[in-house]
Amino acid sequence: MITSKKLSKKLVIYILLLIGVVLSIAPFYWMVIGSTQQSGEIFHVPPRLLPGSYLAKNFQSLNNALGITRIFWNSLFIALVYTFVSTLISAMAGYAFAKFRFKGKNLLFFIILCSLMIPSQVTLIPMFEMMVSLDWLNTYQAIILPGLASPFAIYLMRQNMKAVPDSIIEASRVDGAGEIRIFFSVILPVTRPAFAAVAIFQFMSQWNSLLWPLITLNSKEMFTLPVALSSLIGMARIDYGQLMLGTTLSTIPIMIFFLLLQKQFISGILGGSVKE
Repeated sequence: MITSKKLSKKLVIYILLLIGVVLSIAPFYWMVIGSTQQSGEIFHVPPRLLPGSYLAKNFQSLNNALGITRIFWNSLFIALVYTFVSTLISAMAGYAFAKFRFKGKNLLFFIILCSLMIPSQVTLIPMFEMMVSLDWLNTYQAIILPGLASPFAIYLMRQNMKAVPDSIIEASRVDGAGEIRIFFSVILPVTRPAFAAVAIFQFMSQWNSLLWPLITLNSKEMFTLPVALSSLIGMARIDYGQLMLGTTLSTIPIMIFFLLLQKQFISGILGGSVKE
């Protein structure tokens, strides 16, 4: 039987959780509502919490100002290609560090971990000079290639793959499977949660990336969403309806990507803490 003390404690917990949910959702709700209103309506006092009638007009204005469909495609293409290739490279590197023995393995992994402490801003000038020498400025490869080998992703995949029993790999080798087949047929299915978790991190980091694309891209046709939205803020008159709509459009793919992989996400994050 639940006592009144326990009931009161649960009630307080539920109220606190409800307040936390409201505070978490409120900015997103305000962003979506703002995308359907004029700039003047967004700052109306008291605030108008119901959708307005300017969604189509805001989209038309945003498309005229930026060419939002082309920019959205740029961001989606770059983020998807980067996520797939980077996650695959990180999984292969994690597998090598977790299950292979070779000279200098620990030193190399230590160097990779140390690179996590280097601020990304330090590498901007040498990377920019490299892009100039390769004539890659204002191209997709200039955005995708430099960050493919992510130290954090390699570390996360390595920790998860250490939990894979060596007996499974040895049994596959006895059956005549090569290392490539073992990796794709045995390792990846077992570590699918970690693969999904790394994919979410990589997609989010590339989708939200601003500084490097801002330096590398110099034409509106090649802009990504963060760069294009930052150009709206630099105008003499800021149309907050357009800005809210652009921010909403930039948030939707991340939410969809996370919802598709959410079942794998938590188990992939916790997988590194499990030891054989």
